[in-house]
Amino acid sequence: MAQTTQRRLLRGVLWNFIEKFSVKGSSFIISILLARILSPTDYGLIGMLTVFISLSTVFIEGGFIKALIQKQERTDEDFSTVFFFNLAVSVVIYCVIYLASPYIAHFYNEKALTDILKILSLNLVIGSLNIVQRAKLMIAMDFKSLAQINFIATIIGGGIGISMAYTHWGVWALVGQTLASTLAMFFLFPLYSHWKPQWIFSLHSFKTLFGFGSKLLATGVVSTIYNNIATIAIGKSYKTSELGYYTRATQFSEMIAWTVNDIMGTVTFPILSEYQKQREYMVEIYSRSLFYTALLIFPIMSLMALLATPLIVVLLTEKWLSCVVFLQILCFARMMTPLSAINMNVLNAIGRPDLFMKVDFIKIPIGILSLVITIPMGVTAVVVGDLITTFIAFFINAYYPGKILGYGAWQQIKAFRPIILATLLMSLVVLFVRIFVTNYLLMLIIGSLLGGITYLFICLKWNLVDLTQLKNR
Repeated sequence: MAQTTQRRLLRGVLWNFIEKFSVKGSSFIISILLARILSPTDYGLIGMLTVFISLSTVFIEGGFIKALIQKQERTDEDFSTVFFFNLAVSVVIYCVIYLASPYIAHFYNEKALTDILKILSLNLVIGSLNIVQRAKLMIAMDFKSLAQINFIATIIGGGIGISMAYTHWGVWALVGQTLASTLAMFFLFPLYSHWKPQWIFSLHSFKTLFGFGSKLLATGVVSTIYNNIATIAIGKSYKTSELGYYTRATQFSEMIAWTVNDIMGTVTFPILSEYQKQREYMVEIYSRSLFYTALLIFPIMSLMALLATPLIVVLLTEKWLSCVVFLQILCFARMMTPLSAINMNVLNAIGRPDLFMKVDFIKIPIGILSLVITIPMGVTAVVVGDLITTFIAFFINAYYPGKILGYGAWQQIKAFRPIILATLLMSLVVLFVRIFVTNYLLMLIIGSLLGGITYLFICLKWNLVDLTQLKNR
């Protein structure tokens, strides 16, 4: 059974990667085109609102997606109850944001934010209508349908955003892109999930799911504030363009990190939940998930850090050069993000959202202390503080999984040693390319190719991945 599960995990990761690559790839190209047209200030304005939109999304979902996935026996009553609850909460939150928008704009001293927030927040109400359909496809592990929905929505939203940017709509192009993408999903999800809500709201079902989801809700609120507090502080303390540089660097680094996390998390969480009572198999899935995540994330983020300057100049033009230093530091910080996410995912899979919440609360003072120290020192200092706190957070996140399953932070790092060495050898090759190649485009192409080939050769030579596991049974 263990070998079958491992093959299932690997094949799920492989196909999920292939499908999501098209979605993330198209999204990346669209973001590049927009960034070449729009200014850092435009991105800074949207960055100021990120925390409010993200926080509202957490309240709307309320941890119900993971509650539905984690529950072993689900009924249509459960799905309909979640649907109507999400819709009601989204309407209430939109009204609150609408009324609060002038005060938020005053906080940042940016009058334009009032109208932007009122329109952008409509995304919350529209998006709430898709949450249950998304959960059903995730439960069925139907990654193909999820990828197709996301791909089509990304292309539609991107097309509208680029058109608006070229016709000088400025920051509104980013608003239009977001709303168009969510509207496309609103029409696509029912076609793929084949589910419609029944006129049912069960108090018993709500209490059962909320018992699990409420802890994730509290954790999500804390985590969102924790993850966005630097953005709030930078937006309040520095120029809008500085926040724009920080936001762009964050988006670049998180695009890779969260893509890998999405691939691994989408595949592993249902499997981990399925084997939650069979700890031996669960630990094997858990350890393999961490290993393959590190195998992907370490070389990719290292390449991005080493080639940050040619990457930014070639893709975004020299007007974005100020974000290079931020990007390089954040690349090393985001190496740990997917690994930490898997460690936290295990706690949800075994039905311990209380520990999930406890771990997130423990990290809050560390993040706040880092920010208090670094904000007066400048944005670069804030990013360095992020790097340090991210590595500390990895050990905190791995503590309870290590205690419960016997596979903690040091065991994980020990397993990563060959990957770390392979990444270092690859980095030496890329550094030589940087020394001898001066043209940015050639540096980017040659560095990426030689670095990737070197890493792949080492992985195959050292048998870091067993390709036979990817074959069909």
